[in-house]
Amino acid sequence: MPPPGDRGDARVIVGTEFADDAAVVRVGDDPTRALVLTVDVIAPLVDDPETFGEIAACNALSDVYAMGGRPLFALNVVGFPDDKLPLSVLQAILRGGARACARAGVAIVGGHTVRDGELKYGLSVTGEVAVPEILSNRTGRAGQALVLTKALGTGIVAQAAKQGHARAEEVAAAVASMTTLNGPALAVARRFAVTACTDVTGFGLLGHLRNVLRGSGLAAELWMGELPALSGALAHAGAGRVPGGSKANLEFVRPALQVRGTEDPLRTLLAADAQTSGGLLLAVEAGSAEPLVTALRGEGLGGWIVGRLVAAGAGMPVGSVVLDFAG
Repeated sequence: MPPPGDRGDARVIVGTEFADDAAVVRVGDDPTRALVLTVDVIAPLVDDPETFGEIAACNALSDVYAMGGRPLFALNVVGFPDDKLPLSVLQAILRGGARACARAGVAIVGGHTVRDGELKYGLSVTGEVAVPEILSNRTGRAGQALVLTKALGTGIVAQAAKQGHARAEEVAAAVASMTTLNGPALAVARRFAVTACTDVTGFGLLGHLRNVLRGSGLAAELWMGELPALSGALAHAGAGRVPGGSKANLEFVRPALQVRGTEDPLRTLLAADAQTSGGLLLAVEAGSAEPLVTALRGEGLGGWIVGRLVAAGAGMPVGSVVLDFAG
C-alpha cells in the first residue's frame, strides 16, 4: 500500500506529489476500498470524429487502469466550436466515447460542453480499487523488470498523418492501438504480482518512467533496441515529422539521461514521443517478466521487456535513466 498522498488530508491515499496518473481517495467507512479520480481531455488526432471520441475515451479510462482500478462512471467534457462545425460532429464524437465506455462497462452519467475555438473532448472518470491493490509511481522495487504493453509512436504517426505523409496502414495500426483498452492488460498483469504501473501518455515513456523513479526512489535502464515502434514511426521521425510535445518531453528529461553505447537519436525520440492512449508500463519481478509477456501476447495484447529498475547511487541519482544502446 502506498503512503498517504497529501499530508493535509488523511483521506487522500495517492495525490499529486509524484504525478501519478490519477488520485486515489478514501470515502465512507470501509478502509479497504477507495475511489480513483481522473480527468483527461485531448484535441483531435484523426479526422473521423467518432474514432476521435473513442480514442479520447480510451485515453481517459487508462488513468484508472494505471492505478490498478476499475472505472465505473464517466462524465463527458467537451470544448466545441459550434461556429465552425455542425452539431453532427459533436454527436459523432460522443457516440465514439460512448462506444469505448460501453466496452469498458462504464456508464456515462452526464457531462459539460462549452463553446471553444478549438475542439477538445475527454472524460472525467470515477473508478474503484481495493486499497491493497493500488498500483502507483511509488511502489517500484530495484531489480524489477519493466514490461510495456503497447508499441510507441502514436504522436509521430499522428504528426505524419496531419502532414499528409502517413500511409493508410500506418494510421490504421496507430488507431487500433489507441482504441485498445488497457483493462485486459491490467487483468493479465494482476496474475503476476505487478507492484507499480503507469500508463504511457503525454509525457512519453521517458517522462512517465521518470515519475515512477522519483516516486520509488530508484533509477532505471532502458534497453533501447527492445523498444517496440509502431509501423512507420521511426521513418517519420527520421524525416522530422515529430510533434512539438515530443521534442519538449526529450528536452525536459535530457538532464536525467545517460547513454551507454552509440546513441540512435531516432530511438531516443521514440522513447520521448508524446503518446495518446498508450500502453501500461509495468514493474514486475525479473523472473515473472517473460511469463507475463507470454500471457499478454496469448490474450492478443502487446508485451515487451524494455528495461529494469535499479537502485540509485553514486553516478545514478534518483530519477536517472541509462539509455542502453549497447545491448
